[in-house]
Order: sequence, then structure tokens, then C-alpha cells
Amino acid sequence: MTIEATKTQAFLDDRAHVFHSWSAQGTLNPTEIAGGEGSYFWDSSGKKYLDFTSQLVNLNIGHQHPKLVAAIQESAGKLCTVAPPFVNASRSEAARLITELAPGDLNMVFFTNGGAEAAEYATRMAKLHTGRHKILTAYRSYHGSTAGAIALTGDPRRWPNETGASGAVKFWGPYPYRSAFHATSDAQECQRALEHLESVLMVEGPHTVAMIALETVVGTNGILVPPDGYLQGVREICNKHGIVMMCDEVMAGFGRCGEWFAVNKWNITPDLICFAKGVNSGYIPLGGVIISQRIADTFRERQYPGGLTYSGHPLACASAVASINIFKEEKIIEHARHLGRDVIGPGLEVLKAKHPSVGDVRGVGVFWAIELVRDRDTREPLVPFNASGAEAKPMVELAGACKANGLWPFTHFNRLHVVPPLIISDEDMRQGLAIIDEALTVADNYYAGK
Repeated sequence: MTIEATKTQAFLDDRAHVFHSWSAQGTLNPTEIAGGEGSYFWDSSGKKYLDFTSQLVNLNIGHQHPKLVAAIQESAGKLCTVAPPFVNASRSEAARLITELAPGDLNMVFFTNGGAEAAEYATRMAKLHTGRHKILTAYRSYHGSTAGAIALTGDPRRWPNETGASGAVKFWGPYPYRSAFHATSDAQECQRALEHLESVLMVEGPHTVAMIALETVVGTNGILVPPDGYLQGVREICNKHGIVMMCDEVMAGFGRCGEWFAVNKWNITPDLICFAKGVNSGYIPLGGVIISQRIADTFRERQYPGGLTYSGHPLACASAVASINIFKEEKIIEHARHLGRDVIGPGLEVLKAKHPSVGDVRGVGVFWAIELVRDRDTREPLVPFNASGAEAKPMVELAGACKANGLWPFTHFNRLHVVPPLIISDEDMRQGLAIIDEALTVADNYYAGK
């Protein structure tokens, strides 16, 4: 029997016709997902996995939540689509609910189809509002892969996509474990990171900078929780220079950090918040920009030059309304906070004490990272920055060990991220940590320190 004969028609059609993102097409052997429920999904052979990726850190409400599925079905029965210029009840209610959850005077929403478009439109708003052309973003960041959003991005996915004409300027954000500022405490890291940002502004000319954009909690590039005082400091810098502050909460928002929006944890109000993913757990594509009244007023008499055919799509907005109401009814925000405080955080500290390859654990809510090293003293990463091929073997083996035991992991560079759906039970969370505990022996085998 040939290999092809053992594959489903769906798999064969995929390999023949589907062009996958971020991939060399000929190297792929993707897993076919046949179904999912709650914190689990299963493949076409029936093998079941605990989803510790939330797919792309977006499935906050879990697979196939019955109330969310029913809301989409009900909405489809009423009106499948309507153009953006019209008033639609689902769109209006979604915008009202989102702005009610947002801090301060963030009173309006421009809906997009995802997070990358949100970053694009936030950039356009900031430039038009200020009349300036530069945007400052962090090196350790990801804002999307459309032309403008990838220019804002700091990680290596930017390299093959750069045009050199975006106006984006990079700076170093805080990262206490691998401080760019040789800091020895969180407080020192905060102070020096803010001084660095001020220095970048000085040499770039603050009068040329429209916006400082940052992920409230850095996602794919490390789950870097900012030290207390940092976001407040950025807010003050923006106020001082008349710069728009944008917080990208595409990953960090809608409960992932144990808050409706991660900025609430530090009691700051940016001028713009970008969202997507968790707003409806990706059941239907939806994103957007939450806009301060001050920026919205810029376009009260002046036309805003931008739009999307599917902006505020009624099915997507109906799913957002249903999701927000489910979060409230089932106290999902509170559960996420409990998981981080009482289960994940303590559990990861146990793993750190047990496994020499674990250099650092960090996170908040249901948004955590395990950073793996070859030597705790030197902090040499388990694999090099942006590793591929043979260099990435230790992380590939680690991921394989997790999958073999029924857990689908999220790995990036030398890190294993712990990002299951927010609705995961304490029991399943502990089971997932037990699987990771066993898999970490793979990383320990590469440990070269004392």
C-alpha cells in the first residue's frame, strides 16, 4: 500500500492545492483535524490532543462552544451579510459591548477582518491624526504579515518582507531575563528601557513620530510581561511629545491575561487598542481598532480614507456579542485569573526547580512561557535565535514528545508557550503540565551546564 493510499482525500487535496503560510510547501506533512470540543481536538485517525496552543492563541472560549455555535446559526438565519455603510444590530451591539469593556474614552470601533488589518488601520489613523510619518515598535514583536503590519513587526519574519520605506523604527522593550540594558532587577529594567525609548525618540525627532506601538504583553516573541511602571512610563512619554500610544492586544486581550484587556492590569488608557483573536475565538474572522474619542473626532468632519468590504460582518459581530456574554455568564475572566495564579504559575515553578534546562518561566493569566537553556549560568538558549534545520532539533524533539503523549504544544525559538483555552479545567491543566514535565527530559538531555 502506498503512503498516498493511507491518506484521506482531504489531505491529498490539501497537498495538491492549498498553499500554506510561513512554509516551504514541499516539506509539509500537516495533521488533519477532524473535530474538537472544549480544550481538546482530534485528528483524522482519532488521536486526541489537549490543545495547548489554542490553535493560534485565539481559541479562548475553546472548540465548539454550543452557545457560540448556536448564535452564529441564528444570525445566519436572519441575515448573512450586509455592507458596512448600513446599520446592523449585531455590529452596533458588538461595538457597544467592546467599548464598554475598554478603558477611558475608547468609545468607537473600526472593525476589520483580523489583527494585521487592525494594525494597518491604527497606523493610518495615527499618521493622519498627528500629521507625522514615523512609527516606533519593539524588536521583539509581531503585528501581522500584511505590508504595513509586517513593517511594524520586529521578529525575523519581517526580514524577507521589508521595503525600507515604511517609516517604522525599532527599539528594545523590557525583557528582564535577557536584558538589553544589563539590568539586575525589574525596577532597573523598567527605568533603563524607558530611558532607551527616550533616547531613540531624541535621535529620531519626537516631532516626526506619529505612534508608539507595542504589544501590551509580548506574545509570540516571548510572552514578556512588562515590569510595573513601564506602560505608565510609555504613556507619559507619548503625552509629553503628542504621540499616539497603540496597544496591540490581538493575543493579550479578551481574557488571555486574566483581564478583558491587558492594559487594565496596569490601569493605563492608550489612544488605540488593536484586537482580534479572542474577541470571538476565531469562530469567524474578526478584528478591529478601538479608538479614543480624541482621535475619532479628527475624522468627524474630515473623511477617513479607508474601508473594507467585510468590515463589521454581521455573522462575525454576532459571534463577538455571544462570546462576550458567555464570558460574563460563565465567569471566564475570573477562571483565567485563577488558572494563572493557582495552577499554571505554581506548576511552572515546580518544573523550573526540577528541570535544569528550564531557565525562566513567566506569564500572567493563561499566557505563559517556559524558556529553555543549555546552561543556566550563561543562559545560552537551547537552540539559537531563529533556528532552523538541524539547529532546531532539540525543540522539534520536545514538541514530538508532547504530541506523542497527547498534548499539542506551541513552540517558538527556544520557548514552549503554555496557552490553552481559557475554559480549560484545573484537572486538564494539571494533566497538560504533567505531559510537559515528562517531555522536558528531552531538553534536559541537551543541558551542558553544571
